[in-house]
Amino acid sequence: ANGAGKTTAMRMLCGLSVPSSGQATIAGYDIYRETEQIKKHIGYMSQKFSLYEDLTVLENIRFFGGIYGLSKTVLNQKSEELLATLGLEQESRTLVGSLPLGWKQKLAFSVAILHEPRIVFLDEPTSGLDPISASEFDALIRTLQQTLGLTVFMVTHDLASLANICDRIAALVKGRIVATGSLETMKASADPWVRTYFSGIRGQRV
Repeated sequence: ANGAGKTTAMRMLCGLSVPSSGQATIAGYDIYRETEQIKKHIGYMSQKFSLYEDLTVLENIRFFGGIYGLSKTVLNQKSEELLATLGLEQESRTLVGSLPLGWKQKLAFSVAILHEPRIVFLDEPTSGLDPISASEFDALIRTLQQTLGLTVFMVTHDLASLANICDRIAALVKGRIVATGSLETMKASADPWVRTYFSGIRGQRV
């Protein structure tokens, strides 16, 4: 639910906020002492801000690639590959602000993994997308998961995305994980709230 602590938990795991207690490591790095190392080994796609809308598609790719420290040669190669993967070759000089939301989200996700991180964090990635665009986004994530061996950590209200993408699910209530496991495990949970909430989810891997 809203206010359960999803985004706060993600910010702590990304090294952006300091936890008040507990222990965790991300990509092998401690979230208290090694936050800068964590930032180098993860990708992050926020809910509200991921791309510069007054830059073109190609300019966004090159800008973020430069931030991630990619060399010019590698960046040129990855830019071409990314545009081809997304089918945006003809839109490379189009301002991002004029793209449909579905294309923006797919581009934002792709840019977040441009430097081949070990794990990528997605904050409500399908929020505001129509069902077709959301399904296409799920398919892109699943394809890149399999191709790159990428771990995706996602917070979402989108039940279809849970069914289509997630191998493991956690239910967060008032800052605490009340259940975790596969979709089938959640449906069979002893917790009546968890069982009821997840029992209606239908879907299959895209």
